[in-house]
Amino acid sequence: MSDQPAPEPRSTRPHGAPVPPGPRGAAPALLGYAAVRVLGMAILAVAAAVQGKDALHRLNGRWDSVWYVRVAEHGYGYDVTLPDGSVHSDLAFFPLLPALERAVSEVLPVGAATAGLVIGWIAAFAAAWGVYAVGAQVAGQRAGVLLAVLWGVYPTAFVQSMAYTETLFTALAAWSLYAVLTDRWITAGTLCALAGLTRPSAAALVAAVGVTGLVRLFRRDLTWRTVVGVVVAPLGWLGYVVFVAVRQGSPTAYFDVQAAWGNNIDGGVALARFVGAQLSGPAPLAGIGLVAVIGLLLWVVWLCVKQRQPLPLLVYAAGIVVISLIGAAYFGSRPRLIMPAFPLLLPAAVALARPARRTTAAVVVALLAVASGAYGAFTLLGSGPP
Repeated sequence: MSDQPAPEPRSTRPHGAPVPPGPRGAAPALLGYAAVRVLGMAILAVAAAVQGKDALHRLNGRWDSVWYVRVAEHGYGYDVTLPDGSVHSDLAFFPLLPALERAVSEVLPVGAATAGLVIGWIAAFAAAWGVYAVGAQVAGQRAGVLLAVLWGVYPTAFVQSMAYTETLFTALAAWSLYAVLTDRWITAGTLCALAGLTRPSAAALVAAVGVTGLVRLFRRDLTWRTVVGVVVAPLGWLGYVVFVAVRQGSPTAYFDVQAAWGNNIDGGVALARFVGAQLSGPAPLAGIGLVAVIGLLLWVVWLCVKQRQPLPLLVYAAGIVVISLIGAAYFGSRPRLIMPAFPLLLPAAVALARPARRTTAAVVVALLAVASGAYGAFTLLGSGPP
């Protein structure tokens, strides 16, 4: 077996030395990301003040945040029986975030809810840094900066400022993918395992690491570090599934828990029914809009393939999209579930990174930041979950 790394598929990065992901190189990305997120939170604060609502409570005291705090404070074992008889168990929520919330709340004089918000904000910048590092490695520094900023103005980017798992997961995923791209396989596998303790969609990251390792095997360019990374990668996700199985006394317990929450895998049947109901309902334009959005999403996936992004990025992004579409989850949460698939934004980042489009890039980012902030305020101050 060779000790030399296997050649990656052709990337969009210009020829030249790799861009270091250190603080100095990442500073423009982090500052740009901070600017768009501060704008989003300012819009939320103003809208909340006008409506007489507590903006902070919307970020750390509602929906999934409450379940994570309960696990942090009391451990697993809490169920809620709904009027229809279905049971929602806290075992649906992966353990890394509540474990960190508990640890921070024991070290600092803050409660678990505030700890979750602190972790979410720190993880958001770690994620933006990792997104930049991947983008810079693949397509150059300017594209990396724009990739991080575009991730910060994603339609559901308001979740990046909440005590949710999206930022923690994206940070672990981005740096794991960067480790794969730079041939640091043990680091990649370790970060992937931690991501597997964070969100069920880590299955897409496991696939990205595993498929890339398999390609190395076929190319006869496999090292022992690659083998270790591939073996370690699924341990977090599998470990939690086994934990739930042992705790509940059933090998399918984890999947049963998710099904009780309405998050079972149905191959996209629920999504098709929802879109069909909109098309045949009193407001068919909504259904047409949904079809257009799904078509746009698939087109962006095709652009990533056409761009010939490195294999691990393609597998990861496509995996996140597939997982988000084939589940029976609440339709309104699907954009949030797709948000960690940051490589989908790379074609736009590369296009805007061209020197002749500096003004266009600034205008586009500004408009998207305002739109994302307004949508975030509308969603967070409403009654439904994000």
